[in-house]
Amino acid sequence: MTQKIVFALLWIGFSLYAFVFAPPAQPDTFDLIIQLSSGQWEGINPAIVALFNLMGIWPMVYACLALIDGTGQKIPAWPFVTASFAVGAFALLPYLALRDPNPTFTENKTEDKTEDKTEDKTGDKTKLISLLDSPWTGRALALGSAVLLSYGLLNGHWADFAQQWQTSQFINVMSLDFCMLCAVVSPLVKSDMAKRDLNSPVLFWAAVLIPLLGVVFYLSVRPPLPAGDRSTAISAEA
Repeated sequence: MTQKIVFALLWIGFSLYAFVFAPPAQPDTFDLIIQLSSGQWEGINPAIVALFNLMGIWPMVYACLALIDGTGQKIPAWPFVTASFAVGAFALLPYLALRDPNPTFTENKTEDKTEDKTEDKTGDKTKLISLLDSPWTGRALALGSAVLLSYGLLNGHWADFAQQWQTSQFINVMSLDFCMLCAVVSPLVKSDMAKRDLNSPVLFWAAVLIPLLGVVFYLSVRPPLPAGDRSTAISAEA
């Protein structure tokens, strides 16, 4: 319950900051977003280009964690993950506040009644979950993250970035959104490791303490989800 309250307060506080206390929106913000989205990057600070594109990496990282986590939750994770592609942590913090600890993987349950036998199949992976579970998805995200971080760090104009951070709501909030996504990933990583019977404190702390690169490295090396347990029970005669 304490964790849920913390995430709820983080969501309220972050929303309040973004719309009340952050620097004002600039008149050219919409044009900047269109340029960034369409690849028209000429004349834009490479640090901002990299940050904007990294904010597209983060929702995919959370999809690899939250959509697997959500299979055993009372609330579906996909609406929050989908919305995160547009608004980042503003969409994911409510999910983190509403979810329950979920150390086991439960995907599909189907019943096959043949000759008075009922078969429950738990843990079967859908094609989407299989894709998200694949280490190659994590490796692709790791490569994209490394390229973007290198591009931004090596080519960014940091004095200009600092000035825009102080004066532009879009740059300011996007930067803090990146930091927030780094800071709140630990419950999902912990739950994901439990599903895989993976006990590695070093890997856990690397995933949650090294911004972005730690968690994409984890996605690259984590073992696959265990196969589901299958049990057969004889149903009572009608």
